[in-house]
Amino acid sequence: GCGNSALSHDLHELGYTDVTSIDFSPACIAAMRARYACCPGLRWAVMDIRALTFPDASFDVVLEKGTLDVLMVEETDPWDVSPQAAAAMHRVLAEVSRVLRPGGCFISITFAQPHFRKPHYAQEAFGWSLRHAACGDGDAGAFHYFLYVMRKGQPLDPRDAALGRRL
Repeated sequence: GCGNSALSHDLHELGYTDVTSIDFSPACIAAMRARYACCPGLRWAVMDIRALTFPDASFDVVLEKGTLDVLMVEETDPWDVSPQAAAAMHRVLAEVSRVLRPGGCFISITFAQPHFRKPHYAQEAFGWSLRHAACGDGDAGAFHYFLYVMRKGQPLDPRDAALGRRL
């Protein structure tokens, strides 16, 4: 879900001129198409992240920024995620894996800490490796966010694979 974020346009301005953005909201996509009509390399589509309509191996990079967090918004205990939320997360990640080309990269930016998010990403069925880093300005009162990078066709570290088997 790209929402009304300027990220796609910012990427375009940095030289990434082939960017496809999706969102569940037709109104959002219509507004983004109108706002960035001057950028022909930006494409916009109404789509459900749980059932992507792109062909297999369509993308070199899939980037999500907080979209997956929506799947967990109603969870009351991040240590004990409901079977419904876990299944929804698995379904979305399976779709991401399906549309990634071999060697492709899935980048996830979230406030979700590794002990909560890595078990979802660390599924051998997705066929990707997993790395993460904490990001933030270092202020004691600041929230940190996390960057997760999955590389299609690279093996999971055995410790990460063990995390994935917990779900």
